[in-house]
Amino acid sequence: MADRKILIAGGGTGGHLFPALAIGEEIHRREPDTKIHYVGSKFGLEARVFPVKDVWHTLLPIRGFQRGISMQSIGRNLLLPVRIIRSMLKLRSLMKDFLPQVVVGTGGYASALPLYMASKKEEPLPIVLQEQNSFPGVTTRWFAQKAKTICVAFNEANDHLEKETILTGNPVRQGIADGDRTNGMNEFKMEKDHQTIFLFGGSQGSAYLNKMMNQVVSNIAGAGLQVLWQTGDLEYAKYKHREADNIRVVSFIHNMADAYAVADLIICRSGALTLAEVTVCGKPSILVPFPSAAADHQTKNAQALVNAGASRILFEKSLHAQDFFHAVMNLIHDKPELEKMSAASKKLGRPDATKEIVNHIFEAAA
Repeated sequence: MADRKILIAGGGTGGHLFPALAIGEEIHRREPDTKIHYVGSKFGLEARVFPVKDVWHTLLPIRGFQRGISMQSIGRNLLLPVRIIRSMLKLRSLMKDFLPQVVVGTGGYASALPLYMASKKEEPLPIVLQEQNSFPGVTTRWFAQKAKTICVAFNEANDHLEKETILTGNPVRQGIADGDRTNGMNEFKMEKDHQTIFLFGGSQGSAYLNKMMNQVVSNIAGAGLQVLWQTGDLEYAKYKHREADNIRVVSFIHNMADAYAVADLIICRSGALTLAEVTVCGKPSILVPFPSAAADHQTKNAQALVNAGASRILFEKSLHAQDFFHAVMNLIHDKPELEKMSAASKKLGRPDATKEIVNHIFEAAA
């Protein structure tokens, strides 16, 4: 069907934006003539990313409800009704001009209004939801009943929705599981015969994980292990002096496929997309959930991997540097356990997630 028109709404954070883009890329790979229009918020990450990706898009003047009680938060919340009305007028004219056959929502405040408009049409448009987390976001919970299909990444999401879901997994970057260990060792100037611990906190880095690693990195390296440590741009200057023979400190890694390939053990947060990549690569991990994530969904994501035997979990609230060090050392030296965790991780990984999701979108648009 060459004249298909699909509207994809989602954004605010990378967790909602990158699945939207991955889905769009897969649609175009399969059907280059399909017209895709992305909808996001001018206050979200997509305002920077859409123009760089050169995709057809509309940015709404909508912002999420602010939970804080500062004057700034109160001011923003007072403006919310005005922003909603302006966004709906913009959407109405977009829907009239574009005439999508299906609306795809990947979550975040930017996707709620397009889904609402799709469901309120005289002849409602089919809705496909893609939920990244084990505890579904507000938008997914609101529109679950109206959706034709809900694609989820964790079976646990079912417990919170009154509608049947389809387990597809989360969309991951193309080629992420095709990393080459030898290339990675050369690129990061590391020793091929040393076990490697890879710590990162998402593309922005994690101040907490950096602080924790800073306290134990000398001991880890002193035990004959090597560390690949991605600090994030903001904190690189603070920790670059820790670079040493067995310690590589980098601000950002473009080639994540090779970084995963060199890792014998990963230490990271438990955002849904990170876990999708870690499992597709079949890596054992120590997860430290971000405690301020909405509805504590990172803990729930991590727990799903722990239950499957793929990960260990450490809680930020009660964690001391010594406990952190012991957890790492006990695991990295237990080869049979690492192999078991690796196999469990690989079993959870869903490398064809994006293809499956697109199949359901095409079905809904038929």
